[in-house]
Amino acid sequence: MKSRSIRLGIISLACLGCAGVAGSQDFGKIQIQSAKVTEGVYVLYGAGGNIGVSAGAGGVLLIDSQSGQLHEKVKAAIADVGGGSVRFILNTNGHYDHALGNDLFAKAGAVIVAHENARTRMLTEQVHEVIGAKTPPYPATALPEVTFADTLVLHVNGDDIQAIHVAHAHSDSDAFYRFLRANVIHTGDLFFSEGYPYIDIGNGGSVDGMIAAAGRILGLCDEKTKIIPGHGRLSDPKRLQDFRAMLETVRDRVAAMIKDRKTLEAVVASKPTGSFDKDWTGGVGMPADMFVTLVYRDLSR
Repeated sequence: MKSRSIRLGIISLACLGCAGVAGSQDFGKIQIQSAKVTEGVYVLYGAGGNIGVSAGAGGVLLIDSQSGQLHEKVKAAIADVGGGSVRFILNTNGHYDHALGNDLFAKAGAVIVAHENARTRMLTEQVHEVIGAKTPPYPATALPEVTFADTLVLHVNGDDIQAIHVAHAHSDSDAFYRFLRANVIHTGDLFFSEGYPYIDIGNGGSVDGMIAAAGRILGLCDEKTKIIPGHGRLSDPKRLQDFRAMLETVRDRVAAMIKDRKTLEAVVASKPTGSFDKDWTGGVGMPADMFVTLVYRDLSR
């Protein structure tokens, strides 16, 4: 895989376990950083999707698990925030950068939870054409043991944690997780706080679904809600509103050019993200031309 197409920590599939990506990364140099979100809830930043942590007397619940090659570093970060053994891992989707770390935690006794489509996708090879990636099936020990169709609630550490599925957004396998008491939402890749998102159009994703998902999450927020994005730093509803507005505008611009029979090359060259590039590039996210390509291909189907 060409380095210009995918970089560790830059796009949603940053920790893909294929030779062209994971094999080229020096995991020894990656540091796991932690930040307190609210009492008993933390976020871990490293390589891949952000990990949410609930740590308390009831044990540790993780949202996503990054890469198995970072297992010991993730465990150390959990210990640093006062956590111990991991009881549950909730996956936000079935992509490697969010779930490949499941394996070692499951072997130590953690129960893996995900949407039913995530398990289905994880059982087979996943193809990501626009970024030129293929990922093999997950090992059996990394697969979710508990799946749900629409919603699920876990009662852990004095909080009620809702799992909520949204259809055909980042993929067909997405769930976001809402901490009712803590007033925290982990969006997974339904939201990138510092860049253009990867939309897995080959595996059920769509830009309209991303817009709808942002709206659904915003409907559950108040001005004090804290949002852990799939990639990027801890955020808030205002930034998610900006993200949704960006998606809507880029979609409308690309759709208008498709209606005028513009080619993909012409649409990319017109830079329909131009008015947003200053705010949505340079962090963690897709290159603008690749994001536009995804939107074009989605709307052209």
